[in-house]
Amino acid sequence: MLTVETRYAVDPATAKALDTDGLRDHFHASNLFADGEIKLVYTHYDRLILGGAVPASRKLTLDAVKEAGTPSLLDRRELGILNIGDTGSVSVAGETFEVARGDVLYIGMGAGPVTFEGAGRFYVLSAPAHRSCPTRLIKVEDARRVELGSAETSNERVILQFLHPEVAESCQLLMGYTQFAPGSVWNTMPAHVHDRRMEAYLYFDLADDQRVFHFMGQPQETRHLVMANEDAVISPPWSIHCGAGTGAYTFCWAMAGDNVDFTDMDMVDMGDLR
Repeated sequence: MLTVETRYAVDPATAKALDTDGLRDHFHASNLFADGEIKLVYTHYDRLILGGAVPASRKLTLDAVKEAGTPSLLDRRELGILNIGDTGSVSVAGETFEVARGDVLYIGMGAGPVTFEGAGRFYVLSAPAHRSCPTRLIKVEDARRVELGSAETSNERVILQFLHPEVAESCQLLMGYTQFAPGSVWNTMPAHVHDRRMEAYLYFDLADDQRVFHFMGQPQETRHLVMANEDAVISPPWSIHCGAGTGAYTFCWAMAGDNVDFTDMDMVDMGDLR
């Protein structure tokens, strides 16, 4: 019912020498969503955990995770949950939340075991926490909307911010997702890095016969990963993170690190990319 994979941190000098399989072994995560299972990836980048929980016809409980080193996962952690499937329910601390597609549930440190039920496909993200923030369900209509880009540059998009200081309080986890206007395919371009925080992306709502080309690496040493629907990528603090799809898609972004300032980034001039 619960499987956990560990990914260790890689420095940029090592990363630039990796071949395709090596890059995918370290930074790419697939098959996170399996019926009746919780599948997690424990990363050594700011100790972020990402993964999927798909109850299907079962009841799944997320509690003890050996890699976290505590009796229960949330003893010293917070949790963000995005439902990318049909409506399902999440129960924690004696309360049950109906989580519709596109909603995000935040659960604060110390809340205890978390139980998933129903038709949801739950993407879960957990970061270490040093204080407890209120558990809260954030509906799509409650998210902060930021419209960016243009049709002329193929990146007209809306950023929906859920775990963000202006929407819902968290300790260090930032989380939301980005949706594209018809005909736009480029995300997070112009590119940037933020050495103070790592990031993780989940690509979803992508047709089975389409792909997203995710670009990573230092600005002068770029590489790419080919992403299918519901694939995730781990983005180190030293790496750019942008991509272009062959068709429409959505991606969930999440960050953990030194601050919760969404705009804390170091922009990369297009002429400096290699």
